[in-house]
Amino acid sequence: MTKLWGGRFTKSAEEWVDAFGASIPFDKELVEEDITGSLAHVKMLAACDIITDEEAKTITQGLKTLLQKADKNELEYSVQNEDIHLNIEKFLTDEIGPVGGKLHTGRSRNDQVATDMHLYLRKHTNEIMELVKQMQEALLGQAEQHVETIIPGYTHLQRAQPVSFAHHLMAYFWMLERDYTRLEDSLKRLNISPLGAGALAGTTFPIDRHYTAELLEFDGIYENSLDAVSDRDFILEFMSASSMIMMHLSRLAEEFILWSSQEFQFIELDDTFATGSSIMPQKKNPDMAELIRGKTGRVYGNLFSLLTLLKGLPLAYNKDMQEDKEGMFDTVTTVKGSVKIFTGMIETMKVNTGVMEKETHSDFSNATELADYLASKGMPFREAHEVVGKLVLLCIQKDIYLLDLSMKDYKQASDLFEEDIYEVLKPSTVVKRRNSAGGTGFEQVKKAIELGQEKVKQK
Repeated sequence: MTKLWGGRFTKSAEEWVDAFGASIPFDKELVEEDITGSLAHVKMLAACDIITDEEAKTITQGLKTLLQKADKNELEYSVQNEDIHLNIEKFLTDEIGPVGGKLHTGRSRNDQVATDMHLYLRKHTNEIMELVKQMQEALLGQAEQHVETIIPGYTHLQRAQPVSFAHHLMAYFWMLERDYTRLEDSLKRLNISPLGAGALAGTTFPIDRHYTAELLEFDGIYENSLDAVSDRDFILEFMSASSMIMMHLSRLAEEFILWSSQEFQFIELDDTFATGSSIMPQKKNPDMAELIRGKTGRVYGNLFSLLTLLKGLPLAYNKDMQEDKEGMFDTVTTVKGSVKIFTGMIETMKVNTGVMEKETHSDFSNATELADYLASKGMPFREAHEVVGKLVLLCIQKDIYLLDLSMKDYKQASDLFEEDIYEVLKPSTVVKRRNSAGGTGFEQVKKAIELGQEKVKQK
């Protein structure tokens, strides 16, 4: 079969060479975007009197027929036609005859594929933003129920200070808020049109690039034709934002995995998001959380693959850039699935408040409160730190905790201690008193939840 670009060639490639060079096995994902861009292009060609209205009508009807067939998975793509663009052009000429060949007037596959990817990422960026919002709503829902549920807080994975469980969950809400705004901001650079830039230098035809940009709901056009066909920054930016989303999900996945273990028992994941063992009948494994943690690596890999691909490319288009798509498609699929799964895990998890409460009474995470207590009575903090350290050592030697020490023990450590120290050391008091802006105090957490709810409402 003769290639659509084969006029200059006297030999045809062997089938295995065609298969190696073809992108249709994966860029058929862009079929809707390719036809959408073509519909705008043909409308512009007619408006600029480059083709007749009758020709435009015939081509438009043919494209709409192909779009319907694509929706029904009725198009049979051919490796011989290499990519989505040549496959669609072949389908179109088969559908309406030689007039279909006029569709490609004033454009190249180089600006066409760039347009397709802008349209594809714009759609999926907005969809991912909506999924991120839904995950934020799930976090808010759990946080509202657990403002006064207390959990041990950690640094270095060692008990540090008790915190509100809602406060812990809201930390991830704000991570996702940054993720959302990064995606939102990326639309400024994503939503511009390369259509009509041609292969690299524009075209001699009197096209109207601003009109096609308007038809496709882009905010503007690339001002340089070389940049228009060679730019993949918008994909890199999407992949970078996606990598951070996955990093945040992976951190929370790690916590869910720990919290649902026998050693912690802070939460229990719903059966929907867990699996069993083929040999150990008692097992309930947090496989979805583990899988999200694992999939983070592939999203990172997609980003670094594209960065590496682009770093040595001269202007303008090079065949290397065919490798920009599979990683983009994979990142979209992975991020969407991961965020959706995590939303379900959050909404359905069982929080073992009793276990959390018990654990906050079985550690020294209230030790800082002792030091603050002494400092508030005039003792230099460094001296207070040493006094409390010795009291902790005394507890370890007696196999008890700070609330178990007698008043005599406290008085021997410092005359500044009074009976109120037992109230001060209660985990609920420790958490409640940390009422500085952004802190874990119950009132501050309620304010944070209200602010989060306002953020979500504005989206």
